[in-house]
Amino acid sequence: MGQSIKAGPSRTMQENITIREGQPSDAPQIASLIMQAMSDECCRYFYGEENTSEDFHRLMTALVERRDTQYSYQNTICATDENDNTIGAIVCYDGADLHRLRRPFIDALKRVFGRDFSDMADETAAGELYLDSLAVDPAYRGRGIATRLLQSAVERARRSGIGPAGLLVDENNPKAEKLYLSIGFKNVGTNQWGGHAMKHLQM
Repeated sequence: MGQSIKAGPSRTMQENITIREGQPSDAPQIASLIMQAMSDECCRYFYGEENTSEDFHRLMTALVERRDTQYSYQNTICATDENDNTIGAIVCYDGADLHRLRRPFIDALKRVFGRDFSDMADETAAGELYLDSLAVDPAYRGRGIATRLLQSAVERARRSGIGPAGLLVDENNPKAEKLYLSIGFKNVGTNQWGGHAMKHLQM
């Protein structure tokens, strides 16, 4: 999930960062950021001990390139540097579409890794714009990028009329939780994802 950021980024730092919609060419970078948001442990939970993170990155990149998956570039807001490199991303979509959008992920895990996650618990539901993944490249943290991405996603939720923005945060990630709470998210329940206990927050 998200990363804690330092207060007071300079105006110059802010001006060098652009927030824009994801594009197919961003797929490898978006996939890396999604994996960062998941954490190494959660990634291994999906690809298993007999496979590698590089194998999982290839699978995730292919999913980002598609239009019909939860991790699609079309569901992604990117932060880019002055050279248009994607250095931060937030993935969000209508919770009502979870089962349809998640099916390609589940099918790919079974086809590529022989692992069946068909019984995965739902992390969202109708009536919520679900913020699936948020991450910022470590070299660019401390510039307010995570907050800007969150604000863009919350604005998308407002414009869409779907409902509040919602997300899960790992109970063992208090820094990320502090960031979410600081901009107005509230704890509305608990859940499980990737073998981890999660808090469900909404704004």
